[in-house]
Amino acid sequence: MKKNHQWNLSYFAIAFVVLTLVQILFLERNVVQNIPYSQFVQLLSEQKVSDLRVEKDQISGKLQEPINGHNQFSTVRVDPALAAELGRSGVGFTGVNENTLLNGLLGLLLPFVLIMVIWHFLFRGLAEKQGVGGLMSIGKSRAKVFVQRETGVTFADVAGIDEAKAELVEIVSFLKDKAKYSRLGAHIPKGTLLVGPPGTGKTLVAKAIAGEAGVPFFSISGSEFVEMFVGVGAARVHDLFEQARQAAPCIIFIDELDALGKMRGVGAFGGNDEKEQTLNQLLSELDGFDPREGVVLLAATNRPEILDPALLRAGRIDRQVLIDRPDRKGRQAILKVHLQKITVEPAINAEQIADLTTGFTGADLANLVNEAAIVATRRGAQAVGLDDFTAAVERIVAGIERKSSVLRPEERQVVAYHEMGHALAASSLPAMDPVHKVSIVPRAIGSLGYTLQRPTEDHFLISCQMLKDRIVVLMAGRAAEYLAYGQISTGAADDLAHATDIARQLITRFGMSAELGQSVLERQNTTYLGERMPAQGDKDYSEQTAREVDLGIRALLDEAYGRAKALLESRRADLDAGAHLLLEKETLSPEDFPALIPVQRPPDSS
Repeated sequence: MKKNHQWNLSYFAIAFVVLTLVQILFLERNVVQNIPYSQFVQLLSEQKVSDLRVEKDQISGKLQEPINGHNQFSTVRVDPALAAELGRSGVGFTGVNENTLLNGLLGLLLPFVLIMVIWHFLFRGLAEKQGVGGLMSIGKSRAKVFVQRETGVTFADVAGIDEAKAELVEIVSFLKDKAKYSRLGAHIPKGTLLVGPPGTGKTLVAKAIAGEAGVPFFSISGSEFVEMFVGVGAARVHDLFEQARQAAPCIIFIDELDALGKMRGVGAFGGNDEKEQTLNQLLSELDGFDPREGVVLLAATNRPEILDPALLRAGRIDRQVLIDRPDRKGRQAILKVHLQKITVEPAINAEQIADLTTGFTGADLANLVNEAAIVATRRGAQAVGLDDFTAAVERIVAGIERKSSVLRPEERQVVAYHEMGHALAASSLPAMDPVHKVSIVPRAIGSLGYTLQRPTEDHFLISCQMLKDRIVVLMAGRAAEYLAYGQISTGAADDLAHATDIARQLITRFGMSAELGQSVLERQNTTYLGERMPAQGDKDYSEQTAREVDLGIRALLDEAYGRAKALLESRRADLDAGAHLLLEKETLSPEDFPALIPVQRPPDSS
């Protein structure tokens, strides 16, 4: 697309001045007759001139007898002595004004031009840095336009979301062959909303649709519509849809729609708020364009719960496509795409890495592959191996190693027993994920050690017993400290916080408490950005019920702590041997310490 010329007020001012000067000079030339100075001297001697105006370099006045239809004259003065001498010779002569028209225009316009140049480079540059921009261009859309050769993305580059791709293939088919859909009167939905957690590939999917369809792709973020001037965002929305209509068939992709489409009436501002006007304009544009024009609106957000209901009603953005975290099969497909970009050992396969990355998004997996390649390069390897991927997972999950942190021998012993307590409890409860690695190497902020568990499969439902077992594993660290030293430390602070959170949700959210029944006491809105804990003022139950909730949480934690101590007492020999081996090697795997291999026995009935 050609870049639109931005007219500024200064251009009109310059044009007005130039036209005014031209008009003045033109009118003066049509009224006044310029005559040679010698002719003026002759007319003066014949008394055929009057109303003379004598200036430094020019003489003008009226003619008694018109010359060429003009009643006024003008002539350039000549030195009187020289004029008398030239007059005696009988030769005609005239003066020349040294101040030409060009010099006059330059003298008039040069100061004005200098002022405009200073304004352009100084004040306008400062305004753009402050986000104000040119006053005549702030309403223009900033959408970036990508064509097929620039997206470089197709559905072959998108893996792990087969259901979402199948849903979006219809959009590609419509853009390629509108007649197929219109023959029965059907039309593609005006708007499609891609929802899901951050990093799952929403923007990548939108580019893939444009790449498959081979149509222009207008990409813009929702925050780019919002400016400090009221009405600017609405103008940009209108300009974006006008550009799209001219380029149809095409795709408009608005990323982070929640910045633009947040629910109206929420906040400190009223109906004249800039964001609300921008949203109103978007709603009008969605109602105003014909879906048969070939303009498809795609939007992405990870906060659909705050979008305005009017934006999601039927006839606007009425189709939602979930792009969630990939399952084990999806992670394998994504890893196969990214593994092609690096050199890996022949024995490596995507299934091994997928088992290590439960809960990872597509962006996390791409980052994992890159981190593994960095680890392999750092150690001088010729190819990336499984150990490099394991190290990359630890780097992402637990943080970097802090080898400079040197613990006192007593503290290292406490950390070793603590982590071995977690590991033995996890290996003793069959419902828990198997232990992959135990380490007492400090990592990240405040982490003096970690126990890494590797899920063997994805869980979509969690039983009450599994939740209780998770609390037991969390409490086992403190239980191990007490068994070994007869006292406890602050090392279990994060474990206690997580255990308390699970116990609270078990009672108030999942209705798994025998004393309080199956009622839901705290409604928690699960969002793609994490679960938001309800505020204290949101409780809609009595103080007596709140006391029962607190007692129930305490009972669950005490029960889990008792189970953890009993379990570790039964395996005290393994606890001591594992802690001593951990102090020696700092990092252990089930191959190094067979006691960490999961125990195959029926789950605890408690």
